[in-house]
Amino acid sequence: MLPVDPVFLERVRWRCRRGMLEMDILLGRFVAQRYAQLDEQQRGAFDELLDLPDTDLWDLVRGEKEPEQARQREVLEWLKQV
Repeated sequence: MLPVDPVFLERVRWRCRRGMLEMDILLGRFVAQRYAQLDEQQRGAFDELLDLPDTDLWDLVRGEKEPEQARQREVLEWLKQV
């Protein structure tokens, strides 16, 4: 577990704001509950997921698509548990 700079964490929270209310809620809860527990590689995978369009990310969360990167699978599983 890496320490999280409060300013950086606010930037992550800002990036979690989406056009879909469901995604706002899910990502916000994930950051509040799990982000501080992620290692550097997992944080990178989460960052990659945030780069995706809302619809693609939502399809991944619902299991309708598979992630392109293997390292994103673990983060997606945690997202589904939130």
